Amino acid sequence: MAAPSCSAPGVWVRGSWQRLGNLFTFVSKPLCSAAAASRPLDAQRLAERLRAQKQEQKTKKPVPTNPVQRRVQELLQFTEQLQRVHPNVLAKALSRGLIHQDKDLVVINKPYGLPVHGGPGVRLCISDVLPVLAKMLHGHKAEPLHLCHRLDKETTGVMVLAWEKDVAHQVQELFRTRQVTKKYWAITMRVPVPSAGVVDIPIIEKEVQGQERHHKMTLSPSYCMDNGKTVRVRTSRNAHLAVTQYRVLSSALSSALLELQPVTGIKHQLRVHLSFGLDCPILGDHKYSDWNRLAPQKLSACILKKLGLRQSKARHIPLHLHACQLTLPALQAGKEELNLVCKPPRYFVHSLRRLGLKMPSRDQNGDEEATHSGAQ
Repeated sequence: MAAPSCSAPGVWVRGSWQRLGNLFTFVSKPLCSAAAASRPLDAQRLAERLRAQKQEQKTKKPVPTNPVQRRVQELLQFTEQLQRVHPNVLAKALSRGLIHQDKDLVVINKPYGLPVHGGPGVRLCISDVLPVLAKMLHGHKAEPLHLCHRLDKETTGVMVLAWEKDVAHQVQELFRTRQVTKKYWAITMRVPVPSAGVVDIPIIEKEVQGQERHHKMTLSPSYCMDNGKTVRVRTSRNAHLAVTQYRVLSSALSSALLELQPVTGIKHQLRVHLSFGLDCPILGDHKYSDWNRLAPQKLSACILKKLGLRQSKARHIPLHLHACQLTLPALQAGKEELNLVCKPPRYFVHSLRRLGLKMPSRDQNGDEEATHSGAQ
């Protein structure tokens, strides 16, 4: 490597970077000659420099003094950075947070804001890092891991991967035939009545008319009210059977923590059933809180006060939906079922505490009891 024509003495600086070991970086500051310094900038270079300075000023935001607002800003920055991170770095982070690993399966804790599949505007997704993750876990000759199911970009929690394609197909078939038990936690606006029940309303995808045309999933009920009488209506051919079991784990004046158990697996099923079926949208669900428009979720004054936020900052609140537990039947004869449990992310626990909700935990006998969220 050729040496620079003009440089200052190098300085060795010792640093560390997130448990990846100590790194030594050579820092040098080239000195420019007087002739180079006096050389006039052409119009193109000057314009580029001004644009870069203007963009840098835009990106610099004042740090909020309110700890809740500061946490919301940090989460927003984390989500943006997650799309720019190198696949190797993301794979390393996923490998540190493994929930389970055996010769057939690898179970990860999916982070918030990371899509499972690629698409328009997606720079990085789970499927992109599967080859790297496999090599980190099983050496450089390891074949890429395979997806067994999917979670929404904004959903966190248990996600199952398989080493072999045949095992992945086997697990996918278990999901398709509804042999997998899935449980989610969700923080909702308002408290559902009754406190436990089953939402059994088909779901269909429709186009929303308005200034911004877009598609959403919505309810396609089989019955409607006509002059005070329940009347059966003709079901659309495009409607999908959707069934969700729910129960309230903890509640406050204007919010609740729900345990959700989807019997079916329709796109955005939990979000649609809670928002349009129970009139209790999930906190941070900016898509399904209002049918007619795409806009930040409108929060009540009570919730805003407890969270310490202004309505203008509500658009940064993440979706509070977490895949907390998944039970897989035995994949082979003689083996036991696999019970996978994942703790919610920090922002979820923090919101519980601010809203005065309690998070359940399991005692030594495996029964659930309510304890304060700060205990975990």
